[in-house]
Amino acid sequence: MPSPPWTEPVQKMQMDLAVNRAGWQSLENYEVSQSPLYYALTGAEWRAGQELHADGGHLLYWVRFFNIAVVVVLVVLGYIAACIALPENRFARVGVPAFLAFIPQTAFYSISNDMLPSICFGVTFICLLKWLSKDTPSIPLGIASGLGFAATYLSKTTTIPLLAVAVAVILIRTGLLLRHEKWRPAVLSLIAFAGSAVPLILVWMFWCKVHFGDLMGSKLKMEHFGWTVMPLNQWWHHPIFTLNGLWTFWSGNMNTLWQGEFKWHKQPLFLPGTDIIYSLLSSLLLLTALPALIPRFSRVTAAQRRALLLCVVCFLAELGFLALFSIAYDYHDCPYPSRWHPFWTSGRLLLGTLIPISLLMVYGLDRLLGRFGSAVKFSTLAAMMLGILIVEITTDWRIFSNPFNWYHLP
Repeated sequence: MPSPPWTEPVQKMQMDLAVNRAGWQSLENYEVSQSPLYYALTGAEWRAGQELHADGGHLLYWVRFFNIAVVVVLVVLGYIAACIALPENRFARVGVPAFLAFIPQTAFYSISNDMLPSICFGVTFICLLKWLSKDTPSIPLGIASGLGFAATYLSKTTTIPLLAVAVAVILIRTGLLLRHEKWRPAVLSLIAFAGSAVPLILVWMFWCKVHFGDLMGSKLKMEHFGWTVMPLNQWWHHPIFTLNGLWTFWSGNMNTLWQGEFKWHKQPLFLPGTDIIYSLLSSLLLLTALPALIPRFSRVTAAQRRALLLCVVCFLAELGFLALFSIAYDYHDCPYPSRWHPFWTSGRLLLGTLIPISLLMVYGLDRLLGRFGSAVKFSTLAAMMLGILIVEITTDWRIFSNPFNWYHLP
């Protein structure tokens, strides 16, 4: 690895920049069609940093520290969601924000748009819980739902399955209100939702169509990597339909949902064995939570069951979306996904469902320890969080002294 630029003389830094600039500018930026919300927010933060006289590497890290605000908001939203979904469960009200605060997902330590759906759909998810829990939705709830919906779409296009779930919930709820002749709140809240969400989404879709040739902005990236849709009759030959392939898909997504996808010297940045532990732990907690959907196996109220069912549907919709993309495309010479590994195993693409998944896992842990008292439950939660922290510090210890870190900047 070369030395950090700030350790070189200024004249050499300028010469290196001049040499590399032409090469950088000749590259095709296939990410230019990505959803705009993250880039608008970090662009505003960049300008704010300049106003505060941050410069050079400090300005770059100033943008990176935007993630701190995202995590704080995520923890608060997780607490609110737990209070609405499981209001009588004190363990969930503590466990969900704790899980969100300690999860070692590396997307929250990078400059990328992968983390933003966690709070954008987090807001939408809370609004959906309100739609399900209130007797009659209100115009403010419709507006908040619409803005959260639009923000989710504008944060990352891979959240489309979650948006489909949101539309389905709102339409089903509206239909039930109409059946009970509650026309006014049903119609007004639906109009407020559509009026807040649709214009913002249509503007971006029009922009993509004009500049990139398709409504989603995905054409540019697919052409860059050479992906092509496979004939339908070849989909069923995909290895995901074998036990080994299904485990590869599931474990890959669960592990990277917890630990992320960073690499260090071309090796995955996690300790040996932790991928198996996180995959098995996820499987255990989620399977333990599922019986809550069946009244005879659980004592939760009908409202709590609806909330947990919404969590499951959101998670399965997003996971199914990744499975569909794994199956449907021939990836040719693309390095990831590839013909030899045709799986989308990127937990960062599941971050839109992070609050629903957290609710399910914490509820699963609560059920798993159901025979024990609160002291055992909270002690187990604290031990898990401490274990995660120790593992991550051990994993990242070799990186702390790296000269590219912020605290080595002059």
